[in-house]
Amino acid sequence: MYAVIRAGGKQYRVAPGDVIRVETLAGATDGKINFGDVLAISGEQGQIARAQADAHVTGEIVGQGRAEKILVFHYKRKKQYKKLRGHRQGFTAVRITEIAFDGQKFTAPDLPKKEVKVKKAAPVAEEHKAEARAATGSSKKKTVAKKSATKKASPKKKK
Repeated sequence: MYAVIRAGGKQYRVAPGDVIRVETLAGATDGKINFGDVLAISGEQGQIARAQADAHVTGEIVGQGRAEKILVFHYKRKKQYKKLRGHRQGFTAVRITEIAFDGQKFTAPDLPKKEVKVKKAAPVAEEHKAEARAATGSSKKKTVAKKSATKKASPKKKK
């Protein structure tokens, strides 16, 4: 089951559970986004049906960011003309949660929740080091003498 949607001037083939990167979306409310511009939907047994008016694809926003930098270099030979510009396109990562059409709904499976890791207690070795320093009386670190900079020889004057 998949659908072809249009978002940001581009077309994407999506299935429930897919994560796609679309151009930055401004109309996102509470992390949900609805793509109403569905171009095609695959039916049962791999049949492709033209999208109906009631077809829609729903997704949830996973994150936002900027893509890698693209360098744009303009050059005209023999004219001493060079221009270098950089560009980073903003994107919104969207996880497709549901494809609905003709009274049918195909939903993505729920993601497993991440377990919270418990921090381990401080290692005992650090306590022993502190006790050893206190017993020997060397609580300060040894300082290293700085090397003096060598003076450069002044240039000789010509006579």
